[in-house]
Amino acid sequence: MPTPPDTVEDVDALVPGRAFSRRDFVATSLGTGFAAATLPVTAQTVIKTDTAGLTAGPVTIPVGDFRMPAYRAMPEGRSGLPVVLVVSEIFGVHEHIADVARRFARLGYCAIAPDLFVRQGDATAYTEIAKLMTEVIARVPDAQVMGDLDATVAWAKAQGMATERLGVTGFCWGGRITWLYAAHQPAVKAGVAWYGRLVGTASEAQPRHPVELAGELKAPVLGLYGGQDQGIPLDTVDKMKTALAQGSPAARRSEFVVFPDAPHAFHADYRPSYRQGPAEEGWKRCLAWFKAHGVA
Repeated sequence: MPTPPDTVEDVDALVPGRAFSRRDFVATSLGTGFAAATLPVTAQTVIKTDTAGLTAGPVTIPVGDFRMPAYRAMPEGRSGLPVVLVVSEIFGVHEHIADVARRFARLGYCAIAPDLFVRQGDATAYTEIAKLMTEVIARVPDAQVMGDLDATVAWAKAQGMATERLGVTGFCWGGRITWLYAAHQPAVKAGVAWYGRLVGTASEAQPRHPVELAGELKAPVLGLYGGQDQGIPLDTVDKMKTALAQGSPAARRSEFVVFPDAPHAFHADYRPSYRQGPAEEGWKRCLAWFKAHGVA
């Protein structure tokens, strides 16, 4: 996948007669292609959800004076829909995340995947995961992410969506954010965290982690994790279970499902880590969790 242009002049060369910023370019390409760091894509397993009957594509969401790119998918011509925030992996809002949003849209949701890294850089353009982590991801403050998600909910409400039926789901980095947002935003009815990190060392950008926030959960979270995940040891899942049992009422209603043979990123159908059985079962459980907790 080609690297996006680095200058306004480069973008103008691609679109003659139109002057716009690199941020505009990233916004218009949001949800297309795959992140460079994940290539080559395992093409035989990629799930494709078409846009027939959907309103789907990039939008911009005001966050103060900043305009944040996001990918939105919903049934065409509808309002009053339940809202699901789709929080990406470290690779940003590429084709897989957009497809997940379209899968929710096919089921009657307004699904929105905001580009939560855009201030720090273009996550889809990096070819080396180590550089992506140090130059972009590690510099994204949790407080900024919470504010961006709040702005996304406000935008959805202004579009006539039913934000009183609000859910959040996320993958890997986004799984951790799902736990954090369920502790932050009282409007959230339910969360589904796919293999998100639960413990960690405090830093300026990430002062607290899910295990420390169990007492503050405002909505129950379903955790979908892999028993063979080398980055998230099962003892950290056990620590989170203990914290949840001693946490808020919503925390005590939270649950884990661990798929014994699944690795990290088992839902990512474009990567070798994909496991069809756990991915499909996890998706069914995600939808059932949302329905059971008023996000439908």
